Amino acid sequence: MIFEPSRAKAIEKLNYFIEHNLSEYSKLRNFDFGPDNRSNISCLSPYITHGIISELEIIDKSLQKFSFTRNEKFIQEVLWRAYWKGWLELRPNVWNDYLIELSNLNNKFKNEQNYLNAIEGKTDVECFNQWVNELKKNNYLHNHTRMWFASIWIFTLELPWQLGAEFFMQHLYDGDAASNTLGWRWVAGVQTQGKHYLASEWNIKKFTNNRFKKIKLNENAPPKISNKSYSMIQKKFNNPENIEKKNLLIFENNLSIEVSELQRYKFKKIYIISNKNENRSIKLSEKVLKFKSLLIEDQQQRLKDKSIDCEVIDISKIKDVEDYYGLYPTVGENLDYLDLNNLKVEFLYRNLDQFSWQYCNKGFFNFKNYIPKIISKFI
Repeated sequence: MIFEPSRAKAIEKLNYFIEHNLSEYSKLRNFDFGPDNRSNISCLSPYITHGIISELEIIDKSLQKFSFTRNEKFIQEVLWRAYWKGWLELRPNVWNDYLIELSNLNNKFKNEQNYLNAIEGKTDVECFNQWVNELKKNNYLHNHTRMWFASIWIFTLELPWQLGAEFFMQHLYDGDAASNTLGWRWVAGVQTQGKHYLASEWNIKKFTNNRFKKIKLNENAPPKISNKSYSMIQKKFNNPENIEKKNLLIFENNLSIEVSELQRYKFKKIYIISNKNENRSIKLSEKVLKFKSLLIEDQQQRLKDKSIDCEVIDISKIKDVEDYYGLYPTVGENLDYLDLNNLKVEFLYRNLDQFSWQYCNKGFFNFKNYIPKIISKFI
């Protein structure tokens, strides 16, 4: 399974999926047929995470093929990431507390054999071991498999969900603070208090076409308990009335600036920000760092092809840039660096985020009621 780090390849993958596989998506999306057969899903998430292609771009193309009613499940899945991001923006301390908890747990578990067996794929659960190896090799797992994996990690192996979320972030090409952290919280039962996700032998066998035999799980575990609750903060995501001709910083989550709504503005220079492990709380694998680096190079080349002045700089060099806007990086490692180093950035926000995040104050089932309204706003 290969994710080629370019916008051209992302568009190619999108077009092929819509033309050949979108029609069966709703029926087949929950099946994991193995890493050599992903025809039932789009595999676009590594590109969406980095802004190589946008959610609206994908939805627009899908609606050119099928009606909203026929497309609804696919569109909902595309917008899950936007929802998670909005939810976390309104409760950023969930991320802050997670990093504190993670640091404490790493000190406690770094030499614990059960944990080491889990991250090395040497447990007594055959399917889990295979998924560990698949994750490290391909830097991707099917969404249903991620749920099974997290459930086994938490309830069968009895390991902290925070360490599992870190393991995913280290190896997934599509890892981001919101989707990853909140997804693991949901499986554990602390995102929606008292509601957890328990993997079961019959479910894994059914949706993997009986590829695994030895599946002995704890299918009766209670949800994890958290005594923390998070109130929503009051935050505005407004752009300046007049966007002036300044420099622009873009981060690893918005790497197609030349086809975004900001393309109509003239910036002095675009700085593409690279963030290496020394400035990250969660140290990413070399393969994930390389993937990000190649996507940044691809963005730089596309800007140069349009004769747009641009430069790739390390995040530590932002202090040397003057008179700039920053395209908002969302809650996560890049925003943490800006805050920790007291870098005051005037942010610009994507139109989709500005409009959709107002509906992220409750659960996704509430959010999805507004999806037709969100689509009609932009498409």
